[in-house]
Amino acid sequence: MSLFDSARFQISAAKLSGLPTELEPEIAFAGRSNAGKSTTINVLTRQTRLAFASKTPGRTQLVNFFELSRKIDGGRNRVVVGRLVDLPGYGFAKANEAVRSSWSDLVGGYIAGRRQLRGLVIVMDSRRPFMPTDEWLIEFMKQRPEVKMLWLLNKCDQIKTQERRTTLRAVEKRAAEFGDRVTVQFFSGLKREGVDELAKTLETWLNPATTAMPPTPAAAKQ
Repeated sequence: MSLFDSARFQISAAKLSGLPTELEPEIAFAGRSNAGKSTTINVLTRQTRLAFASKTPGRTQLVNFFELSRKIDGGRNRVVVGRLVDLPGYGFAKANEAVRSSWSDLVGGYIAGRRQLRGLVIVMDSRRPFMPTDEWLIEFMKQRPEVKMLWLLNKCDQIKTQERRTTLRAVEKRAAEFGDRVTVQFFSGLKREGVDELAKTLETWLNPATTAMPPTPAAAKQ
């Protein structure tokens, strides 16, 4: 059984003041509303309705937390060892300025100041990586150099082999600007491609659980 099979919904937060106070490490997922972020989380955790996607891009402006746990005491009890965090999708074609501002404040505030954040998975459509909002997020992450990133090229089943090679070369070239803090991989929720690779990467971010938390940035506000 994978650690991610244990994922259970904990809480939703609409403001930074509503974020959980526990100190277990967190892995956040971000991406455009149509990039398949919710499907990625559901496939990873093998739960069909753990993460929900709004039918209207940009509508859901909540940060959702899912606890990860392991059995202890011979299986009689469980202990929380980390969390998956589903950040609001950035799909602004039908969103007004107030919604856009709310998204940037909430997501930007979480990323900038959340000391529990160990890694960020940026889910991108492999047919159209590095859209403007993806670029904003990638640039924003420069202020958290201690946080790992995974650029997940989703929906790879929809591109041909040669296009995969071309896309991978371009994305890896960009990732090289960040050194070894960025991992790149293809993924397909529909075909279940890349699931084990994704799980392995995320487990290395969470373990060992005794690793010291990174310091909170001086300018961060929660």
